[in-house]
Amino acid sequence: MTDTSDVLLALPPAARPARPRTQLVATALAVAGGAMLIGGLLAIYLHLRSAAGGTTASWLPAGVSIPGVPANMALVTIVMTVITMQWAVYAIARNDRRNTYVALGLTLLLGVAFINNMAFVYQRLELPIADSAYAVLVYAITGTQLALFVAAMVYAGVAAFRALGGEYSSRQPEGLAAAALFWHFTVVAFAVIWALVFALK
Repeated sequence: MTDTSDVLLALPPAARPARPRTQLVATALAVAGGAMLIGGLLAIYLHLRSAAGGTTASWLPAGVSIPGVPANMALVTIVMTVITMQWAVYAIARNDRRNTYVALGLTLLLGVAFINNMAFVYQRLELPIADSAYAVLVYAITGTQLALFVAAMVYAGVAAFRALGGEYSSRQPEGLAAAALFWHFTVVAFAVIWALVFALK
């Protein structure tokens, strides 16, 4: 009869349990909540626009013109951040720290440029907020997206500091990937807002 204790001792150790992706899941839930918020505001906007006649002439208050070029530049600027943010995720997944830092720095710099561009859009809009339902909704929708974008910048800034501290690597890129997920959501939200509020008016 063989001794089974020798056989059991020869077995390899059990595999380590998979690390839960808590931060990524929490960020995905925040993205879902933000998408519902922006979607609800846009639904109200489209409903009131339709009730007002559904045409730009009947919906826009008299004397108001939407600044097309600054809004287009804001869209171009924020779309460029998708490339730099994804570059950071790609670089950290390959343990390329220098490119990660450069990409995050460029992303945050372009984020500041986007906020500056939106300030210029508001200045050129010359639309008092209490004048009409249109004014209230434009400021509510774009202001909500801008607040979410500032939150994304803070998230990316914290991720950048954690990357500088060596917390992220090719074995553990989840935090930077979660920051990128939230960032990409704010970019998509602005693209939809640009199409419905600035392009179609």
